[in-house]
Amino acid sequence: MLTLNSHSADFQNQLDSFLAPSVTDSSVSKAVETILQDVRLRGDAALIEHSERIDKVRLTPETLRVPKSELERALGTLSPAQRTAIEASIASVRAFHERGLPQNWRGTNLHGATVGERYYPLQRVGLYIPGGRVPLVSTVVMTATLAKLAGVPSIAAFTPCAADGTINSSLLAAFALTGITEVYRLGGPMAVGAMAYGTRTVPAVVKIFGPGSAYLNEAKRQVFGTIGIDLLAGPSEVMIIADSTANPDFIAADILAQAEHDPRVRIIVITPEKAILDATLSAIELQKTTLKHRAVIDTVLATGTLCILTKQLTDSIAIANHCAPEHLELQVAESALDSLTQGITTAGAIFEGHHTPTVLGDFAAGPNHTLPTALAGRYLSGLRIVDFFRRSSTTRYDSSSVANAAPTVAEFSNMEQLDAHGRSLTIRL
Repeated sequence: MLTLNSHSADFQNQLDSFLAPSVTDSSVSKAVETILQDVRLRGDAALIEHSERIDKVRLTPETLRVPKSELERALGTLSPAQRTAIEASIASVRAFHERGLPQNWRGTNLHGATVGERYYPLQRVGLYIPGGRVPLVSTVVMTATLAKLAGVPSIAAFTPCAADGTINSSLLAAFALTGITEVYRLGGPMAVGAMAYGTRTVPAVVKIFGPGSAYLNEAKRQVFGTIGIDLLAGPSEVMIIADSTANPDFIAADILAQAEHDPRVRIIVITPEKAILDATLSAIELQKTTLKHRAVIDTVLATGTLCILTKQLTDSIAIANHCAPEHLELQVAESALDSLTQGITTAGAIFEGHHTPTVLGDFAAGPNHTLPTALAGRYLSGLRIVDFFRRSSTTRYDSSSVANAAPTVAEFSNMEQLDAHGRSLTIRL
């Protein structure tokens, strides 16, 4: 675990070295390109062949899609507590994102013409749900709930299956509870290829949503332009800013929660209090002994965790804005929360106070957990309801308002030496 002093001479270089996004292996790019082109050319046959080669599952065109009866049976496998938890999460996510529903509007511009915006739900989207080492039931909620709320008329979900063709029953039950009935047993680049190009069995979509592996991300990158994508979400990240009021046991627990995701996770702890940092490191050693994913956690602690000691708490603002963390926890005194939240402008999601761990955002609070990583928070936001819409502007002039616009149009036509542009307006006067 690396520890840096924010006022050391080489701090910025060391921080940037830690933050440097991994470069996609050329072999990954080539393997993905081969699969995508094969799916484009051979459709279902390619999906089946590559699924058998990579996932060791033998499928047919008839078994690619999960029958509705299988989704309904999966509901019966949930305990009452599990069903209540999924339904509560759906309700929280829906309530949060309802506030962001875009509204059509019309108004009058400077010329007296009518202008406005109209929003239309995307016609067909694809939801990718990872189902490998851990089945991400929460990702079903985070994507499907928004697609349904937006009124997307056609929604298809894709998730990898086991070698015997089965899919985790909790995932299937979550599809049923969110109202998703079109589900395919496809993972990785095969799923992306099917979504982008379509096959006899799987109709193409217009946009993909959902996180995945390096292969999945590379496939999304390669098909962007043919269809849309949400974002390229890489390995998970958390930054924890702590002051003297922080509880080291809480910090340690949140570090370990993030570390069990994936060996490539990145964790940064920033504090002006060396005593808090030392106590946190001791708490990590005690807590990790009882956890299931110890090997993954140890890898992240050794290679993916950075501790930064600052002179004062406010030094953390510039560091956080530079790092653009996916998740930002502010384990500081209540009096400092507002100023830090206002000052840090690049975090994907901000969790304020000692009793707000990241896991609340993962599962229950309502904001979306699909967030930008690898510095992308500098220019991207997390998944929002508006991402399931497309927008058209509207403009309506009459004889009076078009005359008011004529001088401006004439000057721009002259400046840009586009006389036909100018004539297309003056001919109406």
